[in-house]
Amino acid sequence: MKEVLIKAAMAVIALLAAGASAPSRAQDSATADGKALFMKNCAACHQASGKGIPGAFPALAGNKFVQGKGADVATVLLKGRGGMPDFSDSLSDQEIAAILSFVRSNWGNQAAPLSEPEVLALRDALQVDHFSNGQMSNKH
Repeated sequence: MKEVLIKAAMAVIALLAAGASAPSRAQDSATADGKALFMKNCAACHQASGKGIPGAFPALAGNKFVQGKGADVATVLLKGRGGMPDFSDSLSDQEIAAILSFVRSNWGNQAAPLSEPEVLALRDALQVDHFSNGQMSNKH
């Protein structure tokens, strides 16, 4: 088992080293991560199709707010809104960026992705505690 993990880590390092020559692989991986994170954290309410549940959970597919200002959408994940919980203490900046990038580019949505530094800057602006290695800290 340890040998398999070492080989997998070496493969990841090799892919990272070749990152400049394979941006589409990195982009595909980020999309896959965003989709997996969406399925784990969001799909129960907003559905795998992004169509939500009428009268209970809004559709994300074709949603103008979702496709609007990235900071506005990220604020909802960091602070919550209405019945939507905040995910500031359970998702890292990278995970929030991956989910939002996935949502903003699927189901007919055509909005720019969000980056981890953008989410971090917003977290600072909103004075939301930082998330680091699965733990919160009071750095603003």
